[in-house]
Amino acid sequence: MAEIKTLQWADYLVIAIMLCISVGIGIYYRFSGGRQKTMEEYFIASRSMGIVPVAVALVVSFMSAITLLGVSAENYTYGTQFVVINISYLIGTPIVCYGFLPVFFKLQATSAYEYLEKRFGVKTRMMASFVYWVQLLLYSGVVLYAPSLALEATTGISKTASIIIIGLVCAFYSSIGGIKAVLITDVFQALLMFAAVFVVIGIAANETGSLKEIWNIAKQGHRIEFDSISADPTVRHTWWSLIIGGLGTFLSIYGVNQVQIQRSLTVKNIQASQKALWLSWPILSVLSLTTCFSGLAIYSKYHTCDPTRQGRISSPDMLMPLYVMDTMSNIPGLPGLFIAGIFSAGLSTISAALNSLAAVTLEDYMKPIYRKCTGRELSSTKSTSIAKVLAFMFGIISIALAFLAQLLGGVLQAGLTIFGVVGGPLLGVFTLGMGTESATEGGVIISCVTALTFVFWMAFGQPRPMPPMLSTTVEGCDIHNTLANITVSVSQNVTHFSKSTGDSSYFYLYRISYMWYAPLGFLITFIVGLIISGLSRLFIKDQNDKLDPNLFFPVIARRIRYRRRKDEELNDIANYALEKKYSFSKTIHQKDSDDKMCTKL
Repeated sequence: MAEIKTLQWADYLVIAIMLCISVGIGIYYRFSGGRQKTMEEYFIASRSMGIVPVAVALVVSFMSAITLLGVSAENYTYGTQFVVINISYLIGTPIVCYGFLPVFFKLQATSAYEYLEKRFGVKTRMMASFVYWVQLLLYSGVVLYAPSLALEATTGISKTASIIIIGLVCAFYSSIGGIKAVLITDVFQALLMFAAVFVVIGIAANETGSLKEIWNIAKQGHRIEFDSISADPTVRHTWWSLIIGGLGTFLSIYGVNQVQIQRSLTVKNIQASQKALWLSWPILSVLSLTTCFSGLAIYSKYHTCDPTRQGRISSPDMLMPLYVMDTMSNIPGLPGLFIAGIFSAGLSTISAALNSLAAVTLEDYMKPIYRKCTGRELSSTKSTSIAKVLAFMFGIISIALAFLAQLLGGVLQAGLTIFGVVGGPLLGVFTLGMGTESATEGGVIISCVTALTFVFWMAFGQPRPMPPMLSTTVEGCDIHNTLANITVSVSQNVTHFSKSTGDSSYFYLYRISYMWYAPLGFLITFIVGLIISGLSRLFIKDQNDKLDPNLFFPVIARRIRYRRRKDEELNDIANYALEKKYSFSKTIHQKDSDDKMCTKL
């Protein structure tokens, strides 16, 4: 087996410096400005953040280590069809900007789920925040686990050590520095993420001769694929699944997810928030496209000697770290820069999750319970102290969950599956609230639970087929490094190829592409919610005419205001007519009396 190259002291120094800078930013914001003593400063930075850092934070809280490792492995293993998902980001950005964002900005709430209480009731708020709570904890575990597994297998860094280090560092600076520390470290970590991807592409271009040659090698290996237009939902990635499924995932993350909503509220007004979101789109697309291309760059080195079939690694998620060690280990500090980028990708996402989990737990659970038990409001000082403890505690829980994340499979698909299974139904709940006047609390709760149950069963039911992978070879491998492992890995690979999402021996729902989970969850929630709400309104008097128009999408709100204004005008006219009729009758009566008097005279 090929010898695994390990990091040198210069690499560890680079990683240590990166971690120290992240911790230092947290300490700085703990002892500067308002010192994170108020809820407004701790959770929404007193609405004082600039557009650029918020735009960058919106990107990196979504693009984690899962993205760097998983997307590059996706393009290496399955081809470039996944790139099409970037179209959904462009479609989704204006929907979030001019649909969801104005509603949350007018609400000015720390927890996005406070909206659901105002629109439907406290039961809906509790249900949605709990579902989100579980989703983000699971995702945090995957985000911590993904880089640790790859780094252990390819660089010699202990999986346990990297999980604990990233988790503790993140918990520390997130808990003491609040959202300001999280946002500023996001900017620093974004630079490292971009540096990691560009280093991989640059090294590959230097080795092959040009970017064009990387493309040509990928084309010869049948990695360049943009022609999958099948309407069959069991095909893993098609234009339909990536655009529609990608849009569902994007809207569930950017439109109604506490992490992104909380970031969007840290600027001074709605216009600044919309600018930040528009600015995040090209940054997101550039990072996504370059990460996709980095998968082709890695393929240019291993196209004649696949390290998975050779037995050097056990998962495609380990390709990028392996590539770095194979090509850069002779340059002191450069592998360390890359590993720092991977760590940063994990830190930025985990820190976002910890701060948001603390906000949701405090606002949706602890404050209402305290209010109910004591009859008083929790003071701002106590709230902030509790929030810091919660953020650190969730960091520790994420570390524990990271050791369980290996049960979820490939990191990219695992991450998107978690967002799809939970995000789709939650998107349906918020859309029912903001986009319809007829939705009721009972209809929303029943439909959300139904959708969650159905999609969860689809996503995790067993047995399920493995997706078909593109061909790889070991013809160009060093025979001495390959013989010991080639028999086992090739036999495993053949088995892997024989199973396809189109294999009819598997239950149909288990063969549906994971990209459809979010749209299906959304549609089930929305349609079932409307039906049940319509039936319940036959027996329960409608209260929606009393709702604040600001709880609806701007276009719906304008229609509601217009209708109410017309109703008021009609009422005024009717009242005026009644008054006139009374006056007119009174005048006629008076005239008749006067005529009788004249006759008598």
